[in-house]
Amino acid sequence: MRPVASSRPRIFLSAGEASGDLHGSNLVRAIHHLHPAARISCLGGVLLEEAGAEVLVNNRDLAVVGLVEVGRHAGEILRAWRVLSSHILQNRPDVVVLIDFPDFNFLLARLARGLGLKVFYYVSPQLWAWRTGRIRSVKRLVDRMAVILPFEKDFYGRNGVQVEYVGHPLLDVMGSAPSREDASARYRHASTTFLVGLLPGSRRSEIRLLLPLLKETASILADRVPGISFAVPVASTLDPRHLRKEFEESGLPVQVVAGDTYGVIRACDLVITASGTVTLEAAILGTPMIIFNRVSNLSYHLGRHLIRVEYVGLPNLIAGGSIVPELLQQEANPVSMAAHALAYLRQPELLESQRKALLSVQSRLGKPGVADRVAGLVLETMGIGVVEQARRQIPDGLREGVR
Repeated sequence: MRPVASSRPRIFLSAGEASGDLHGSNLVRAIHHLHPAARISCLGGVLLEEAGAEVLVNNRDLAVVGLVEVGRHAGEILRAWRVLSSHILQNRPDVVVLIDFPDFNFLLARLARGLGLKVFYYVSPQLWAWRTGRIRSVKRLVDRMAVILPFEKDFYGRNGVQVEYVGHPLLDVMGSAPSREDASARYRHASTTFLVGLLPGSRRSEIRLLLPLLKETASILADRVPGISFAVPVASTLDPRHLRKEFEESGLPVQVVAGDTYGVIRACDLVITASGTVTLEAAILGTPMIIFNRVSNLSYHLGRHLIRVEYVGLPNLIAGGSIVPELLQQEANPVSMAAHALAYLRQPELLESQRKALLSVQSRLGKPGVADRVAGLVLETMGIGVVEQARRQIPDGLREGVR
């Protein structure tokens, strides 16, 4: 492997989804704090761009899920691969940092390893849930992993992967979430009896499959609960104009909100949410939820025999038990979703019981400062040690006196 030009290291980062864009942006800021001269290019979105990374491909073009959905977007995926692989071949970054998004990122890992480049994986793909055979690929392709869930370290460690548990990156960003009082003032009206959040996911393919379910569920609830209203926080990978148009046509009392996901979730009495990172965000915010998901029938039948965990919701996985209802595939239908929501809204003790259970999830997620810890590990992977990182933060005029 070639030595790192530590005076101005080159880093390539791949974040294919909204959550990766968020965590990647905080990582970029932390890296620049430790090593201001680092040059970072990426697959990412608006948050990574705002953090100072050069976005080569916008991740909005790749926000798909499921085997069939990937097939529908093969052209966009191929174009992204051509741009990114060409960039890596020409620029030979000192380290390739991959954030979740396993199918695409494993291709990048193979390319990087073939070129003799360092590979750092941040936010583990859920190999412990399915496709455990891929652990061999991780061991072969990845120099170091930084995992964010407590049970992941044991999983990778016993399989011979160099792994560090860094805590969950949401801890770095959730502290700025508004209080329930402030959030309620933004989104609850005087006539509102209940505010229910509708969270259809962050990928276009999820919107296509899940938004109709949420609209019909909301329609049932609106007929049965006087004064109920709804709020839809929009992920950065989606166009809020599309969602606004969808709900304007429905005639439902819905606010579509871009840029304030945490405020919306905090203000809600209950959220009905697609499975994914947002379920953990709701848990940290202490907002009760119902988790649902549905994929195409072909994707479901191809994948259901591979799932090796009892739950799909992160709060349930971390708690080690069912503290949040999960409605999957055929159970994810408007009648069932509305019935579960009505049970919570009509029994305040159920809402309070789940809020208390969510506190146990929060307590297991580590401590803030995750982005700083990961930034240090990324630089160490390139051969830039702690002393060198510290020297990079000293003004130029004083640096010569520090050895």
